[in-house]
Amino acid sequence: MEDPEALRAGLTPEQLVTIEALEIFKWRLAFVRRPLFLAPIPVLFDKDDTRFVVVREDGTLDEEPTLRLRD
Repeated sequence: MEDPEALRAGLTPEQLVTIEALEIFKWRLAFVRRPLFLAPIPVLFDKDDTRFVVVREDGTLDEEPTLRLRD
């Protein structure tokens, strides 16, 4: 398991506020994609691990991300 502080490193203040709000509802920051020369992409899963969302740079949610996850 990755260090929670390391996962949050480099995220925007807006992303951090959104992540903290979602964590109240039992969502968890699973990982952060860090594509070369692009902004980090934080990915959160719900408490049942059945849904995931991406938090955009401005703190808004992408509830239907095109992000492909490995099985």
